[in-house]
Amino acid sequence: MNVSNVTCNESWADEPQYFQRVLYIPVFLLGLLLNVSAVTVLLLKRRQWMDTHIYTLNLALADLALVLFLPVRVFDAYHPLEPSDFCSAMFSIHYINMYASIFTVTCISVHRYLSIRFPFWAQERSTKKRIAVLVCTLIWVTLVSICLVLGSENTHTHLRSCYSRSDKKRQSLTFLLVVVILGYLLPLVTMTFCSIKTSRILWTSGEHQSGEETSVQKKTFLRLIKANWIVFVVCYTPIHVAMWMVMYHDCLSSLENGIHNFREVAEWIATTNCCFDSFGYYFLLKQYLKDESQSDSASPTRGRTKSSDL
Repeated sequence: MNVSNVTCNESWADEPQYFQRVLYIPVFLLGLLLNVSAVTVLLLKRRQWMDTHIYTLNLALADLALVLFLPVRVFDAYHPLEPSDFCSAMFSIHYINMYASIFTVTCISVHRYLSIRFPFWAQERSTKKRIAVLVCTLIWVTLVSICLVLGSENTHTHLRSCYSRSDKKRQSLTFLLVVVILGYLLPLVTMTFCSIKTSRILWTSGEHQSGEETSVQKKTFLRLIKANWIVFVVCYTPIHVAMWMVMYHDCLSSLENGIHNFREVAEWIATTNCCFDSFGYYFLLKQYLKDESQSDSASPTRGRTKSSDL
């Protein structure tokens, strides 16, 4: 009986290790290339900072920080590390950066909606920049504070391995409610609301405006809004579903191995978001450069929301 249990546990432990060895390496390489490029361009190629630029830089830094610690996870897959305070720190850093990305994407969605809903407010660039700096600072302060307050949930005594929680030390209901509601459901509802409202405004305004360039630009924005929402749902829904499945592990004991393996896959899917965000960087930077070239040749038109404000 004991031998059977050991064999089952070893089999479960091997599968995630093989998975991490193979699939986290390309995410690390691609994510590092894309995010280093984005941060470099954002820092060196801009002549004037704007609020959108600040949010984008914050998102790029959060994704880059997450990517930089992935080699530790790959190393652990080849040479398993004993649970320690170092593992707890890696665990916390991974999720702090993941939720920093979630909150920043949500703020970008809200910013886009407000800019197009209130075009006169969109012209208050100095105020918007101060708000952007304050919001980004608040995101990091909030996440670090939550991590410190609920730090007892991620001590090394709760870990089965360096990147896997023990079945005997489960996360409390309070911790899960904070993570799922504040870290996923609230951003999802906010993004959905802002995306729908922004799309409707763009679609309605497009019916009353002429010009091929304007029409193409509106369609591009609509596709970007839709893509951002889909990426958010696809990347972050599985990991939060997995958290609840582990919480109710007793009721699903017959699916023990499947639940743990599903969580490993879900964490990888969430991590891939650091690569998908780069497509948004490309679009925003493209619009930045276009707006700069236009501002060099002509003064901006009053009462009109520029593409970079979206």
